[in-house]
Amino acid sequence: MPAGTLYRGREGMWSWVAHRVTGVAIFFFLFVHVLDTALVRVSPEAYDEVIATYKNPVVNLLEVGLVGAVLFHALNGLRVVAIDFWSQGPRRQRFMLWAVVVVWAALMLGFLYPMTEHSWRVLFGEG
Repeated sequence: MPAGTLYRGREGMWSWVAHRVTGVAIFFFLFVHVLDTALVRVSPEAYDEVIATYKNPVVNLLEVGLVGAVLFHALNGLRVVAIDFWSQGPRRQRFMLWAVVVVWAALMLGFLYPMTEHSWRVLFGEG
């Protein structure tokens, strides 16, 4: 193989992988969400039982992961649009990726406690 043709897995590759993984995770969530919401038409009691099983710390952790996936996918999608339509985009794609990561982390940190507050109360016997 000629020198310089191997892709070395830098930031561009990892952002591509993360974008695809988050997109697939969001798709599967939406699929399950449509199924469990459709259950209300079949049996409201069964729907209530299914929804009640979601109220635990493990599912809460999955919800945090879902929000993280949606947020990263959206921010990285804006970065991809900038790369495609801004003349400086390809040159600045690495900087924009790190900006996406910083904004994502800041938003997730601000979101984390309000989203998990109920789970902490359940785990430590206050709820």
